[in-house]
Amino acid sequence: MLTESKPKLDGFVWRRLDVRAARLRYAVGGDGPPLVLVHGFAGAAANFAVLGPLLARRHRVLIPDLPGHGGSEPLAAVTSLAGFADRVAAVLDHEGAGRAPVVGHSMGAVVALRLAARRPELVRALVLAAAAGISTSSRLSEIFLAAASTLQPGRRVARWRRRIARSPRLRALTFDGISTSDAAAMSETAALGFLGGSREYTEIWSPGRALAREDVRLDLELVRCPVLVLAGARDRQVPVDDAFEYARRLGAPLRVIADCGHLLVGERPDACADAIERFVAAAG
Repeated sequence: MLTESKPKLDGFVWRRLDVRAARLRYAVGGDGPPLVLVHGFAGAAANFAVLGPLLARRHRVLIPDLPGHGGSEPLAAVTSLAGFADRVAAVLDHEGAGRAPVVGHSMGAVVALRLAARRPELVRALVLAAAAGISTSSRLSEIFLAAASTLQPGRRVARWRRRIARSPRLRALTFDGISTSDAAAMSETAALGFLGGSREYTEIWSPGRALAREDVRLDLELVRCPVLVLAGARDRQVPVDDAFEYARRLGAPLRVIADCGHLLVGERPDACADAIERFVAAAG
């Protein structure tokens, strides 16, 4: 069932779009040239609770909830992440966004790459932040993602999200070790954005399995637009070596952000916003 809750994204409004019998929810905020943010596995648009408003100072920012995540209904069948890319494309088409830079975090980076390959006319530039799709394409990753889909630890923890977000100690206990480097330093707003996203998803088994079975290296030659690779120096989910491989294969610049882990878009949103703005301006 589609949730009716709407996480807080300052300055954004929520919209809905029906695409092939599945309803999508997405957030829109800011003025200026369009820019798209795509969240990761078991996340939601609310994951960009801090980064989204920062970028909305200069852009009209579109942030979809991917199918089965947030307030978007799941797809009837998921064999790859191509269907997710098609749903992001539908939002861009509906909003008349034209050619926009697309920022993908974790699994969202794989979706962004698929979008660039399938609908190159929609994507002016790509930013791959803590991008999955290389080391996550393994049997071990498939087991991990299947366990996360079944046990749903994020949803269990999210019931105490406000208490956790307010406490530096509880933030550290919740996020540090696998997701962040120093969650105590992460803002309450960012923590609520991640925990709120974990509370909302309805079907993550299929996309988790698709992510583990897709090796995007096979299609990188189809990407023609400029690309920037971002990585957290202390990412324990996706090794920095993956970022180097993406940069090498795509001929892309790489920026490694110090003192943060996999959730760099919430741990270091200012640094991420600066890197994205500079790259987008240079990409023309």
